Amino acid sequence: MEDLTVGSVPRHIIKLAAPIAIGMVFQTLYYLVDLFFVGRIGEAAIAGLTSAGNVQFIVMALTQILGVGTMALIAQASGRKDRDDANLLFNQSIGMAVIYAAATLVCGYAFAGFYMRSLAADAAVIAAGTEYLLWFLPGLALQFALIAMGAALRGTGIVTPTIVVQVSTVALNAALAPFMIGGWLTGRPFGVMGAGLSTSISVAIGVLMLSIYFVRLERYVVFDGRLLRPRWATWKRILRVGLPPGGEFALMFVYMAVIYWAIRGFGADAQAGFGVGTRVMQAVFLPAMAISFAAAPVGGQNVGAKRHDRVRATFRHAVVMGGVIMLMLTLFCQIRPGLLVGGFSRDATVVAVGAEFLQIISWNFVAMGFIFTCSSLFQALGNTVPALIASASRLLTFAVPAALLSGLPWFELRHLWFLSVATVGLQAIAAGLLLRREFGRKLHAGARDATA
Repeated sequence: MEDLTVGSVPRHIIKLAAPIAIGMVFQTLYYLVDLFFVGRIGEAAIAGLTSAGNVQFIVMALTQILGVGTMALIAQASGRKDRDDANLLFNQSIGMAVIYAAATLVCGYAFAGFYMRSLAADAAVIAAGTEYLLWFLPGLALQFALIAMGAALRGTGIVTPTIVVQVSTVALNAALAPFMIGGWLTGRPFGVMGAGLSTSISVAIGVLMLSIYFVRLERYVVFDGRLLRPRWATWKRILRVGLPPGGEFALMFVYMAVIYWAIRGFGADAQAGFGVGTRVMQAVFLPAMAISFAAAPVGGQNVGAKRHDRVRATFRHAVVMGGVIMLMLTLFCQIRPGLLVGGFSRDATVVAVGAEFLQIISWNFVAMGFIFTCSSLFQALGNTVPALIASASRLLTFAVPAALLSGLPWFELRHLWFLSVATVGLQAIAAGLLLRREFGRKLHAGARDATA
């Protein structure tokens, strides 16, 4: 375990954020590698893959329930030096991961076709997206085990083993993609099916690698068969912290689905351009997300140790670090948005849509960095409901106007992007006010002093 309750707060954040950022970069490469090779097939394949990939937000909602609840509670237990509670939480999260994985497979295979028919622009997009989902689902199901193990390690202040596994699996996926998608050497391209299958194989190997680490090397939180039997009180603790962040990702799924639905009348090119722009935007967010992800265990351990001054310092440092990074990325997207999109499609319309999306949406990058940090501090405090409230406020201000706009004769794609920027700003204000209220409730003035 790494003790984050003593020493320099910014040093702890940077120390954790650096490997987290590396891991997130490689994790994102899963999708960018697939997108690169699928982009050579055509715009229908791109639109199918990206719209089908939106299902990942539902799975991410469930993994957030598991991962955030596990990480936050283990971080607090580690801050209290309560190893027994940390072990109980870890093993209960593994049992929950198995149930979530089974539910993902059953529901995914049952509703894949219905989902694609609801959003896709035409029959070709429906076919491509459905085929991709059927082979991508095993990888999505296996994500739960990876998240549970990674969250437990992050709660104890250790991130390197998870990063090594992520890098290894992404390298494997990148190696498999050209053969399975494009048919290099074999002469048998599998297209979008190959994209889904190569990811599923890579994730399976990642689960095996991280399991071996826990069996052979991990000593603070360990597999214990006696602790795997469901204990509803512990599940309730994990769910109480994890459900609101899971709800945030579920809302993100709805937000993305609303956009795909609203722009379906513009054709596969528009859906493909938005899909590419969104994937690039997610990659651009990684540095600020790494800072905020690092802030959660630092803040969580200090909450458990009642070092309240250090919790506030964690928030201040994370906001400044993330804000500077996001400001630089905003400037880049304003100057050269097409450079980030052009490598994933040869279609001029797809590139134009994606570039315009990035150029407009980049105005909310700094606000998004602030929102990420607020969400992480809510996790550290053990009350994630306010973050969900802030996210829900954005869905309300975006979904209804977007639906109305899409039916107007003068509606253009950029109207949605400007609407999104405005609603992110409102969400940032709501998150900041709610976090200030939570600090006032839970962090008292009598906290011990410590070096920030």
